[in-house]
Amino acid sequence: MLTMFKYQSIKFILAIALTPLCCGLVSGCRSKDLEVNPIINSTEVVDRIDGVAALGQLNPLGEVRQLAAPTSGKGGTPRLSKLLIREGDPIVKNQILAVFDNRPKIEANLKSAQANLNILMSEINIKKREINRYQALVDKGAVALIVLDRMKDDLFISETRISKLKSAIDAIKVDLDQTQLKSPIDGIVLQILIREGERPKSSGVMNVGANQLMEALIEVYESDIDRVYMGQSVELISENGGFNGSLRGQVSLISPQVRQRRVLSTDPTGDADSRVIEVRVKLDNPSAEKVSHLTGMKVIARFQQ
Repeated sequence: MLTMFKYQSIKFILAIALTPLCCGLVSGCRSKDLEVNPIINSTEVVDRIDGVAALGQLNPLGEVRQLAAPTSGKGGTPRLSKLLIREGDPIVKNQILAVFDNRPKIEANLKSAQANLNILMSEINIKKREINRYQALVDKGAVALIVLDRMKDDLFISETRISKLKSAIDAIKVDLDQTQLKSPIDGIVLQILIREGERPKSSGVMNVGANQLMEALIEVYESDIDRVYMGQSVELISENGGFNGSLRGQVSLISPQVRQRRVLSTDPTGDADSRVIEVRVKLDNPSAEKVSHLTGMKVIARFQQ
């Protein structure tokens, strides 16, 4: 009986002694749960970034013409005598942009041919009056008919010469017209490739573009192209502060070809060998008007999702 009492007393004492320890363990476990739970609760799932940003440049939409110099009769190219415009100047169709040094010679040839034509026409008028006079003499029997026939043959040859001379004058006028470089479109002078006194090379004299409508050629990384689609709204800003505010446009063409970058970033850490796809963005009218004189300017495009 005494032994049983001692055993129960020991259990009671152990229970009292272990109670604080168990409470501490439970409390510690709960404390750790409280510390872990905030970490778990504060962890957020990072969504995929849908926006696409890419580098590009402004260009006229549609016509860009490379204007060449005329070829002279010997197959050579005349020198540029005078430039009448500068880069960035607005131009209209048929406006004279430049003059070549073969113009004075062709003008002289035209004057000479026209003078010869006037002389020949005067001679023909004289011959016609003589033929009329000799016709009257033939009718009276005073002159042989053969003389009149010879005069008529001579008149026919002179009239044939007039036809040839008029054709030659028309050809000279064409050559004269080509001594002046005229704009084939309404637009802007994009680039002048030679200076006065130089002979144009195969690259031509200048490049002009129709800038009534403008577009941006954007180089999108191949890893981002799946988030670009036709008709997508695009916002553009100048990479170097060339214009204030932003431009608006829509994707009008996505190239099917992957290639290397051509528009290089000012970021020295940028990868010039990156593979990109060219995306054309047509600017809306207010934006096109705002930057119609800024062909070639680099822009940053943000494709709206």
